[in-house]
Amino acid sequence: MRKIKSQEVSSVIRKQIERFEKKIEVKKTGTVVEVGDGIARVYGLEEVMASEILLFPNNIYGLVLNLEEDIVGAVLFGSDKYIKEGDEVVATGKVAEVPVGEALISRVVNALGQPLDEKGEIETSKTRPVDAAAPGVVDRQPVKEALQTGSKAIDSMIPIGRGQRELIVGDRQIGKTAICIDAIINQNKSDVICIYVAIGKKNSEIARLIKILEDHDAMKHTIIVAATASVPAPLQYIAPYAGAAMAEEFRDNGKHVLIIYDDLSKHAKSYRQLSLLLRRPPGREAYPGDIFYLHSRLLERAAKLSSELGAGSMTAIPIVETQAGDISAYIPTNLISITDGQIYLGSDLFHQGVKPAINVGLSVSRVGGNAQIKAMKQVAGRLRLDMSQYREKEAFAQFGTELDKTTQLQLERGKRLVEILKQDQFKPMNVEEQIAIIYCGVRGLVDDIPVEDIRRFESEFISFLKDGKAALLNDIKSEKVISDSGEKQLREAVKDFKNLFVISIPEKETENYEEEGEEKREGGDEGRKEKKVESGK
Repeated sequence: MRKIKSQEVSSVIRKQIERFEKKIEVKKTGTVVEVGDGIARVYGLEEVMASEILLFPNNIYGLVLNLEEDIVGAVLFGSDKYIKEGDEVVATGKVAEVPVGEALISRVVNALGQPLDEKGEIETSKTRPVDAAAPGVVDRQPVKEALQTGSKAIDSMIPIGRGQRELIVGDRQIGKTAICIDAIINQNKSDVICIYVAIGKKNSEIARLIKILEDHDAMKHTIIVAATASVPAPLQYIAPYAGAAMAEEFRDNGKHVLIIYDDLSKHAKSYRQLSLLLRRPPGREAYPGDIFYLHSRLLERAAKLSSELGAGSMTAIPIVETQAGDISAYIPTNLISITDGQIYLGSDLFHQGVKPAINVGLSVSRVGGNAQIKAMKQVAGRLRLDMSQYREKEAFAQFGTELDKTTQLQLERGKRLVEILKQDQFKPMNVEEQIAIIYCGVRGLVDDIPVEDIRRFESEFISFLKDGKAALLNDIKSEKVISDSGEKQLREAVKDFKNLFVISIPEKETENYEEEGEEKREGGDEGRKEKKVESGK
């Protein structure tokens, strides 16, 4: 049996003493004094920050919104039934932040950046604070680069530029989200990353949106931040800021982002709910006094950064819902004053079958032609004026008064322009194809085509250009301008195509053609006849 020497024991003890480190863990804790309706009031957190994250029992997090003399008001990101009066609350010392980076692309996450799509954890170590200061004036440059939405009416008359904030406003169920989905699908051909923030939407609506984007191969460049109607109001409140933080990571690294907030009227309602529960004084329509600041600090984060900072851009398209077309309500007027223009969708146009139902008279882009390529400016410069005059004269013509020949021509051309600007859902158009068909309408090259044949003329003419005149479309796309020779080629292409195009003739007119010895051809269920367009008209 070996004897243990005292020197060995003392040396071991000495080493243990040398290695001993005294660790003191300091926690800032408070006590819940009141809880209910998703709100907790906490006593004893004198040094806590605004927007700091608090940890409640059962791993439930909260966000500090109210800083009073003795009490802190926090909103809960989980159910309040697991929290009771007297529970201990720990201040984390961190403000709300979300994961950011390339790993989020093609994922569906909640307002805290946690995955909802069952595709595993998001592998990124980068985070950003949810609430960040907007870039200053010196850090920005003017909006001068087009962001193509694929919608003829928007790209020609209400253009959106990279770094712009363009509001979409209109009643429910008239195609506001559809315009945004088309814009996301259209970015398949560009370098723009899309972020769609759903606030207060139904789960079924978001599932349908994901299915549409997957079917059109658009999820590969899209992030969806979902704060559905079933989640607590604090998550709906924080969702657009979380989406903006994710977008800023790409913007600050020289990339281009399109972020859609759908919609900010539900966001304002969630903030109103929180504010009233936190006992903040209500103002107009019971919204708190800082509701304007709520949205301005969010939308000001959209910017086109200066060349020194990488020239990245973040384009924001907020959506706001109106009641019975009232754009003078509190939240719509606030957002109209913050943004760089608005696209107004009218329910009367929607019910007439004009889709997208854009009211040209009430819609505006304050960036204007700066956000268009030169070729589009060349053909669409007078389109907006023509459409406005048509709408004005259309209303006048309903009184049944006799109209002079000039007015009749304007009305007839206006009808054809309306048909040209109609567009099927989920079918965004390349800008060079838009330019070709808008050129035909504005220059009066389709004035001799019956209104009911315009949509068919458009689709067949575009196919004709793709098949036989692809070089012309490629020149417009690459040069971004229509040269004199290009315009001549385009006019000749229209002339050649009209020699091939057959128009539909109502049945009551066929007798005249039979008498003249015209060849008769059956055309559709209604027994319509067809006749070649005379190109010289």
